[in-house]
Amino acid sequence: MKHAYVFPGQASQFPGMGKNLYDTNAKAKELFEQANEILGFRISDIMFTGTEEDLKQTKVTQPAVFLHAVIAFLSTEHSQPEMVAGHSLGEFSALVANGVLSFEEALRLVAIRANAMQKACEQQPSTMAVILGMEDAKVEEICAKVAAETNEVVVPANYNSPGQLVISGTLKAVETACAELKAAGAKRAMVLPVGGAFHSPLMESAREELKAAIEKAVFNTPACPVYQNVVAAAVTDPAQIKQNLIDQLTGPVKWSQSVLAMVADGAGEFTEVGPGKVLQGLVQKIAKEVTVNGIS
Repeated sequence: MKHAYVFPGQASQFPGMGKNLYDTNAKAKELFEQANEILGFRISDIMFTGTEEDLKQTKVTQPAVFLHAVIAFLSTEHSQPEMVAGHSLGEFSALVANGVLSFEEALRLVAIRANAMQKACEQQPSTMAVILGMEDAKVEEICAKVAAETNEVVVPANYNSPGQLVISGTLKAVETACAELKAAGAKRAMVLPVGGAFHSPLMESAREELKAAIEKAVFNTPACPVYQNVVAAAVTDPAQIKQNLIDQLTGPVKWSQSVLAMVADGAGEFTEVGPGKVLQGLVQKIAKEVTVNGIS
């Protein structure tokens, strides 16, 4: 039975996140201060004492969630991961955990990614919506139909768990798709309070910016496989890891498929590292037979 470590993405943040680590762990405090220096502002102050609104800005949210997860991983006792995965942004945390990226390199890339995504959101009004209680294939079919009819973008973005799929696209196309999905029998089709269409072709400008940074970064050979979002399979080749990380910005997060691939390859215990328990809940829905726990 293998031990898998998984790392959360955006939307796991909360006011006060990471403060306990900073106050009680010398190694964690050192890493937070190093992060403040790398980013050029005191992100730790926003994490520990900022409001929900302060934490919602993409340029703050992404480094904050990354830092909480990675610092929890690097500064606490745990067994060695035998496989890792991260949900969207969490993939960068996973790549620190398996030795592909250094803490400093990963944080710089996360900051570039967050700023590039913020800019892409401002260029074109767009959004995401969660669809509950419908087969993936039906959601895919209706998104393709709406995209063709409106000549706008709407695509499946996050395959979170059976019966929970997030779609992403322009405001008009997402609203039209939600109406059609409800009419076709979805239990719920609800637009999310997000700033843009993540994991869709509307992130192309951010993808190009991130690509330039990733191509210059040092990626090491991993200590264990990473199950990457866009391929939902074990990857160990650093060149392939780079490419998948770039493609992730405009491609879907195949979370359900990734967890099933990990289970098929022997994962019996999943530990979520970072703020919240979102992934613990999703893993339990996807693979009821595994053990799930967390480090926060």
